[in-house]
Amino acid sequence: MTNKLATNVRPISIHHFPFVFGQSLMIIFDDKKGTVTKQHDDGTEEVYPLESAKAFEVMSEAWLRASWDTKYIYSFSWFGRPIIQLPEDMIRIQEVIWDHQPDVIVETGVAHGGSLVFYASLFKAIGKGRVIGVEIELRDHNRKAIDAHPLRSLIEIVEGSSIDPKTIETVKSKIKPGEKVMVMLDSNHKKPHVLKELEAYGELVTPGCYIVAADGIMELVAGGPRTGEDWKTSNPKAAAIEFTKNNSNFAIEEPKWPFNEGVLEKRVTYWPSAFVKRLR
Repeated sequence: MTNKLATNVRPISIHHFPFVFGQSLMIIFDDKKGTVTKQHDDGTEEVYPLESAKAFEVMSEAWLRASWDTKYIYSFSWFGRPIIQLPEDMIRIQEVIWDHQPDVIVETGVAHGGSLVFYASLFKAIGKGRVIGVEIELRDHNRKAIDAHPLRSLIEIVEGSSIDPKTIETVKSKIKPGEKVMVMLDSNHKKPHVLKELEAYGELVTPGCYIVAADGIMELVAGGPRTGEDWKTSNPKAAAIEFTKNNSNFAIEEPKWPFNEGVLEKRVTYWPSAFVKRLR
C-alpha cells in the first residue's frame, strides 16, 4: 500500500484563489528539492528556495485565504473573552503599544470584548493606561461578561455609532489634555465608514502614534465565503490609502520590528496597509 504522505512533491492547487497574485495559478511545494514554485496558466513559472522570504510569502498568502475560509480566527480567546483576530496581528500591535506607551487606546468595534481585554492587560503590565471601546449596540451577554472581568476598571465603553457626532464628542470628552492616544478601527469595515472614522478620530491621535484600520484583507478574500460583492474596492485598506492621500499629516507607515533575526520583512496579516501614522 502506497503511503501518500511520504511523497516529496506536494502540489497545492489554488485555481479558485485568484486574489493571491491576481490570476489563477498552481503552487507546488517540493520538500525534497527545498523549493516553492508558482505555475501560471500562461505556462510561466517562478521557483523560490524554501528558505527564502519570497517562498514564505507565497505560502503565507495561500494560508491566509485558507484561514479565512476555515474561520481560523474564530478560535481564540484572551483572558477568557473571544478575540476574533489573527494572532500575529495581536503580537505586532503589542510591539507597537510597548514602543509608544500610550495612555489611551480608543477602539471602535467591541463585539465580545476580547480586544478590549487584550489592550487592558497590556496596560496593566505597563502600569498605566486605559482603553475606550465604542460599540453601536453591545449585546447584553457581552456587556455582562466585560463588566465581570477583573480588568474592567481599565475599560470604558461608549455605546453608539462610531461616526455619530454625539459618540465622537463623548469619546473626545473622555481624553484628558496631554494624554498620548492611539486608535484602533475595527467596526464597520466598508470604505465610506472607515474614511469617516479616520477623519473623526485621526485628530485624537498623538503625533508619532498610529490610527490602525484593521481588516484590509477584505480586498484579498473578495469572492470567497462570507464576503460581499464590493469587498475588492470597499475596505479599510482602500480607506487608509485615500485618507493619507488627502491628508498630508498622515502616512501609511509599517512599524519597525523590535526584534528580527530571520530573513522576513513582511507581516503575515489581516491588516495590510493598516498602520496610519500621524506625522505632526
